[in-house]
Amino acid sequence: MDRDQLKAHLTFAAELGVRGVSRDSAWRVRADPRVCQSPPEDAPATSSQEEGARPSNPDQGEPMVATGNSAATLAALHLHIGDCTRCKLHTLGRTRVVFGVGNPNADLMFVGEAPGADEDAQGIPFVGRAGQLLTKIIEAIDLKREDVYIANLIKCRPPQNRNPEPDEVETCEPFLFQQIDLIKPKVIVALGTFAARALLKSADPISRLRGRVHEYRGAQLIPTFHPAYLLRNPSAKREVWDDMKLARTLLVGA
Repeated sequence: MDRDQLKAHLTFAAELGVRGVSRDSAWRVRADPRVCQSPPEDAPATSSQEEGARPSNPDQGEPMVATGNSAATLAALHLHIGDCTRCKLHTLGRTRVVFGVGNPNADLMFVGEAPGADEDAQGIPFVGRAGQLLTKIIEAIDLKREDVYIANLIKCRPPQNRNPEPDEVETCEPFLFQQIDLIKPKVIVALGTFAARALLKSADPISRLRGRVHEYRGAQLIPTFHPAYLLRNPSAKREVWDDMKLARTLLVGA
């Protein structure tokens, strides 16, 4: 990291309200850094059977059978989803399925709402301006993007970035549940009102949901503001920093 990058990093940390860094050696011990990227487009359709995972029914979202190798089973799930046509979004202008990216054994997982234009173009979640801000937030708690796992509630971009509709969520959320169950994160951070409400089945605003820890699928879930909201409302960075400090405390104490 050169001087200008370091200066920018410290400036952002100051905006969050960071007043120091941890020297706790336990906090710096990271999980397996292997990154689960998109499988190659020419990967054989039989790879899931070769890895010992039974693919689910493509129309019913039945769970995958875990092999004990979360990276292999996530790759099999990605192949199973394929160029998805299960809901109407595939007819509404989306370019590709945006599956998820990161450490398949991550202790910390981030869940957003849906891909945007940049994500739809690249096939990777959180790569636009909001994604760049999310990367800085992750680094502020002394982690890197490759240490965590990042996914969205739904895998395809809605037209004009509108909120996902109930039928789209109902069709796609079982795949997110499978990702969570395979990765087994200790902490999940739900990014934004829509993701938090959908996961918690709550009508409460994010301002009421955040600041508390919710039990969710064997993990501890922390709702916080979406990075895109922070781009419009920089004053909310302090609240997000409080939420991330809570996530860090849970990770260290887990």
